[in-house]
This record gives sequence, C-alpha cells and structure tokens, in this order.
Amino acid sequence: MSHPSTPQFLVLHGVRLKGFAEAPALSALWSIDEADVEAELKELGAAGLVQHREGRVTGWSLTPDGRAEHARLAAIELDEADARPVVKLAYEEFLGINPDLLAACTSWQLRMIGDAQVVNDHDDAVYDAKVVDELAVVHARVEPIVASVAGVLERFGPYSVRLVAALKHVQAGATEWFTKPLIDSYHTVWFELHEDLLSTLGLQRATEGRG
Repeated sequence: MSHPSTPQFLVLHGVRLKGFAEAPALSALWSIDEADVEAELKELGAAGLVQHREGRVTGWSLTPDGRAEHARLAAIELDEADARPVVKLAYEEFLGINPDLLAACTSWQLRMIGDAQVVNDHDDAVYDAKVVDELAVVHARVEPIVASVAGVLERFGPYSVRLVAALKHVQAGATEWFTKPLIDSYHTVWFELHEDLLSTLGLQRATEGRG
C-alpha cells in the first residue's frame, strides 16, 4: 500500500515545492480543505517553520528552520515507506527524460526561420503539432515513472492527473498550458515533480549530476 503523508507535512512540503504559496494553492495541490491548510500554516508559523511575506510576490515560504525540518521529515517518511530504492531509480530515469522535455519546451517557445532563431508566434499549425507530438512522447515515457513513485509514496499520485490535464489543454490548442509559469502548465508541473524527487532524496538541484 502506498504510504500516506500527514496533512501538516503535505502543507510544509507544498510550501517547499512552490517556494511561495498561499493557502488556496496548497489546498488545490493536495485536495485538503482550505480552512485546514490555513490552520496548519498557522501552526507551522508559530513553530517558526514558515513565514508569510508581502510584496511583489506574496505568500508563505519556509524559514531556514523550516527547510531543515522539512528535510528531516522527508527523510523519515522515505525510510518509513521503505521507498528509497524506488524513488532513487525513478529519479535516475527522470533525469534521462528531462533533457527531452526541456528541448520540447525550447522548441515551443523559439523556432528557426532561415538562420535566425525567433519567438514562436504559434501561427504555424504544422510546426506546433510536431512539438506537441514530441511532448506526448515525453509524457508517455514519464507516466510509468510517476506511477512507480506514487505506488510507494501517496503524495506523488496527483502528478499524473496534473500532467495529463496540462497535456490535454495543449493538445486542444491552449498554447499557454505548455510552458506558462504561475499556472499548472506542463512545464510547471514537471518542474515541481523534479523538485519533489530531489527534495525527497535530500538532493540539491545546484549539485545535480555531480559526483
């Protein structure tokens, strides 16, 4: 049976993944009642693990103590679920696909016209269809990876639903659902999945692939 996470850890983990987040986004991420998310955030704030920031980007973020506590709890959960070998293999397989997803995103945003690289204005339906086909191939490759991790850690389950939803939007012609930030675009969900695998294993993106 897939290992469930506590609501408090899910809220803390959601803040870790998003960097900055308000309660509605965290509620949608884990399908937890928004009032319950607010209550967890208040408890985490009182414990000095999260803080609310105002300004151009507003939301809850982890404090240094919060990052340390998150890492500790993620490691405990990983061991309790006996999931480390599965997650490690999934992460390694994900890294093999990641360059292809990034290449597809670049092709979606930019294209060659003669010898010049220009912004893709999405007026060429044939070109866009080719890139969407590339995305669908990448998606077919990542699906079993997500399923394997969701089989041991329940919190990975929503990634499949979110990736499928974004792919369907793109295939229906909603161009922003490929790479646009601040919505659940394919790239946004992919980035969070990548970050989730890293943080679950206690790895840092900056040192990824070294050693």
